[in-house]
Amino acid sequence: MPEPQKPEQAPGEDPQTSELSGLFVLKPESATATKGKDITFMAKVDSSTLLRKPTMKWLKGKWLDLGSKAGKHLQFKETYDRNTKIYTYEMSIIKVVDGDAGGYRCEVTSKDKCDSCTFEVTVQAVQEEQQDNILEAFKRSGDADEDAGELDFSALLKKRARKQQEVKEEVDVWEILKAAKPCDYEKIAFEYGITDLRGMLKRLKMMKKGEPEKCDAFLRKLDSAYSVDKGKKIQLSVEVADADVQVKWLKNGQEIKPSAKYVFESVGNKRTLTINKCNLSDDAAYECVVGEEKCFTEVFVKEPPITITKLLDDVHTVVGERVDFEVEVSEEGAHVKWMKDGVEINRETAGSKYRFKKDGKRHILIINEATKEDIGMYYAFTNGGESKAELEVEEKELEVLQSIADLTVKSAEQAVFKCEVSDEKVTGKWFKDGVEVQPSDRIKMTHVGRTHKLTIDDVKPSDAGDYTFVPDGYALTLSAKLNFLEIKIDYVPRQDPPKIHLDCSGTGNKNMITVVAGNKLRLDVEITGEPAPTVCWMKEDQVVAATEGRVRVESRKTLNSLVIEGAEKSDEGLYSITVTNPAGEDKADVFIRVVDVPNSPENVKCTSVGEESAWVTWDPPSYDGGVPVKGYLMERKKVGSSRWTKLNFDVYESTTYEAKKMIEGVLYEMRVFAVNGIGISQPSSNSKPFMPIAPTSEPTRLTVDDVTDTTCALKWRPPEKIGAGGIDGYIIEYCKEGSDQWVQANEEPVGKNQYRVKGLPVGEKMLFRVSAVNIAGRSPPATLTQAVTVREIMEHPKIRLPRHLRTKHISLVGEKVNLVIPFQGKPRPVVTWFKDGVPLDDKTVGTRTSDRDTILFIRSAERTHSGKYTLSVQIENMSDSADIDIQIVEKPGPPIAVHVTEVWGFNAALEWKPPKDDGNCEIIGYTILKADMKTKEWFTVYEHNRRPSCTVSDLVMGNEYSFRVFSENICGLSDEPGVSKNTAVITKTDLTYKPPPYKEMDVSSSPKFTARLVDRSVVAGYAAAISCAVRGFPKPRIIWMKNNMIIGENPKYLIQNKQGVLTLNIRKPSLFDGGRYSCKAINDLGEDEVECKLEVRAVQEKGEEAKK
Repeated sequence: MPEPQKPEQAPGEDPQTSELSGLFVLKPESATATKGKDITFMAKVDSSTLLRKPTMKWLKGKWLDLGSKAGKHLQFKETYDRNTKIYTYEMSIIKVVDGDAGGYRCEVTSKDKCDSCTFEVTVQAVQEEQQDNILEAFKRSGDADEDAGELDFSALLKKRARKQQEVKEEVDVWEILKAAKPCDYEKIAFEYGITDLRGMLKRLKMMKKGEPEKCDAFLRKLDSAYSVDKGKKIQLSVEVADADVQVKWLKNGQEIKPSAKYVFESVGNKRTLTINKCNLSDDAAYECVVGEEKCFTEVFVKEPPITITKLLDDVHTVVGERVDFEVEVSEEGAHVKWMKDGVEINRETAGSKYRFKKDGKRHILIINEATKEDIGMYYAFTNGGESKAELEVEEKELEVLQSIADLTVKSAEQAVFKCEVSDEKVTGKWFKDGVEVQPSDRIKMTHVGRTHKLTIDDVKPSDAGDYTFVPDGYALTLSAKLNFLEIKIDYVPRQDPPKIHLDCSGTGNKNMITVVAGNKLRLDVEITGEPAPTVCWMKEDQVVAATEGRVRVESRKTLNSLVIEGAEKSDEGLYSITVTNPAGEDKADVFIRVVDVPNSPENVKCTSVGEESAWVTWDPPSYDGGVPVKGYLMERKKVGSSRWTKLNFDVYESTTYEAKKMIEGVLYEMRVFAVNGIGISQPSSNSKPFMPIAPTSEPTRLTVDDVTDTTCALKWRPPEKIGAGGIDGYIIEYCKEGSDQWVQANEEPVGKNQYRVKGLPVGEKMLFRVSAVNIAGRSPPATLTQAVTVREIMEHPKIRLPRHLRTKHISLVGEKVNLVIPFQGKPRPVVTWFKDGVPLDDKTVGTRTSDRDTILFIRSAERTHSGKYTLSVQIENMSDSADIDIQIVEKPGPPIAVHVTEVWGFNAALEWKPPKDDGNCEIIGYTILKADMKTKEWFTVYEHNRRPSCTVSDLVMGNEYSFRVFSENICGLSDEPGVSKNTAVITKTDLTYKPPPYKEMDVSSSPKFTARLVDRSVVAGYAAAISCAVRGFPKPRIIWMKNNMIIGENPKYLIQNKQGVLTLNIRKPSLFDGGRYSCKAINDLGEDEVECKLEVRAVQEKGEEAKK
């Protein structure tokens, strides 16, 4: 594969050098590729300083990710050198075409580090080699010698006669192009034989970049590119030469209008475009236009990284089961990459084994049928995080639910062997004495669900033997014996005493047989004796004589069997068999022991937790199944999840277990299985949810707030580190100085950050410490650095009079008065209240005193409560006092003696006297109102008039006026006004008014539209309206038409006419509602008409909009 070629260098341009910076050790360089051939670009990244594997992206243009285009045309390769820790990334373009030309970019990211570089690809046509020797055109086809094959003259067809070119004076085409207009580029290229117009334009652009551009309009242009995170804002700014010039902002060639998203700013010579809340649609090219001058830039919008909000769970399953790995990400539509043991799983490599499912933010990897090959570590990657989970697969064990039983049948009877296994899909074969049984008319084999049957009709002596069922694919056999019973009568002249031949391999004097609960027990006892003895089975004191049922006795000639189907715990006990005949008697005992899996463990609970661990205890099972418990198996799961994770695979013997590798702040549940020699018990009930958390740090700023003869008040601040467990309270402890015997002061944790320790010995020096408590236990204690002497300190009495009580306190009549005055002093001072120098003895005024403050309260204030109140606090011969002035006020009474003293012209003079009752405070003004005696309507003339007199002006001639005066204090205006005793009459003068004659105006006019209809384009399904305005008198008649057809009483349309503004509302228009609408106004003087075009567009899907 050829190495990249460097492009030709434009005249006058310095060679460009790439400086290695950031993460790149080697950057891909711009190259010129030959059409139809391959080219490879290489980049190298140093990962020695990176915390995780870097991610490489190859992009074309601004946003096209080439990773999704990988295939025959584009190929990507990644290698890693462990010695140098350098990643090598290669991108190969196979058989280059013209469309591969353009700008490329490669980006490498690793956690919070990022680097990128750009390069150009130019495509040139294939250069044809001219054949100078005509003999070379005569070629023979094939690979044999020169005389073999047929002559090929095709090369002569491509031959062109060379024309002798005249020697012309050398011309610098690039200088001509630089001075020419862009519209003349094609003409100049044709004249000078330039065929690669794209390459010519790129080279010309690079040449112009090297020259300093002269621009009169801009002092500072936009940068070449900007980058912004999605959801953030960005500012594009330029500086113009003229401070008063207007600029235009364009986005992809379209002018931007000011809005809440796009904000324009103009400060001096600086022009700024602010784009708020950037999204992917803002990733575009922007221009700033001043007159004929422009400057360009590009804005790149970065999407925030996709994080994983719900991690993968480990899975433990058996062969053939379905497995679901589920992960939840922060945004919908995100791309999740799945890997197994470092190998990517995608739709191309998944086949029928894996399936991928997306449900909103949830991404699920499904393994249809798990096998041993699927064991491993599975990973889910996003661009902002990863999660992993382990899959463990075990062989599925086949359980025998019902085994086949021995049969004894007579001639011509039917024999049925039946067994039941746990898997319905399992098939198998039947054997007789090691030879496979073949079906026939008499022998039939059936398989229905989990049950397998072998039926033999018309049993013959040859059918007797050992029958075996072997499941396919499992090392398991089920065997039973078929006995053929022949009836024979033998004459035995002699008699033998009965004899029991019983061998249970017992120890000592007692034979014992152990059977697992649920299994079948068949105890065959051989009996001899003549004549045939009588057999009697007994369990303790009860006779077992049934021949059918779960517990039964089966008899044959010399064999007697005790059969127990599905053994239960109640079947356990001592069984005895007695055989008798005329010749004698024999007896034997056997103890049958029934064992089972143990019961579930009990009382599973979490006793303590740590930051990533928890201690769990439980009680042994109440019943061990008759076999000692070997140990326990533990499982845990997250609350809300349905997947249990095994914590141990080997049996754990203790009843206390430390579960590790848990996540702090996540709720877990535990359950326990008991294991004995028979099997595993059912799981215990789930423990109460618990959360791995660590104790908090110690409380801070522990100080002494107060000390008395027997108590000490402490206060502190919460711990700096609290964690997920929070704080349940605080424990306070104390001890004498020099002792290490700490005594707990509070039985229950204290929720507040303060506590008073009581019952301390007087005069002793005590140390105190405080610990925070949560579910994880106590935190380290915060201890006072110095011991505290338990003795009350004498403190002078002092009244802390609030600032608002240092001035006169004013309240309204009927309001509540509640004054809180804090004070200090030790021991507790004696508090005394005085009013006007006399001890307070008013039952309507109450006081309440505590250790720190005293309260003076009046439930309903009256004016008699006004006065000077004095508070005195005293300790022995030391005292302090404070005075509080209380004034209870109400609205004043009305002014008195209101009268008009003088009337002249359009003016009247009023006087009055202050009210008798001022409401216990100063009168601050008066409000004067006047009323015409005809209308009796009152109007305010003056407000806040300070004097008891005023002059009312601008009275109307010929009217008689009456006046009201309200007095005002800090409570407001008086409830009743003072009314003037006399009135003011404004006499008329000899003036006459002659109005001009009224001439009625003719306002008749023909209809005329003042606002015309405007063409509109609306979206189908959304309500639309078109409007216009018309004037005319008499009121014109309005007619609406669509495509020259009158719109009648159609419920789809709503016609409105408000003050000449005409509106046609169209309810949820469809594509058929598009067309030309017109409105005609007609009256007796004429008519007028306007029209517009309405276009209805179909609703576009989001995906189609994104493509556009």
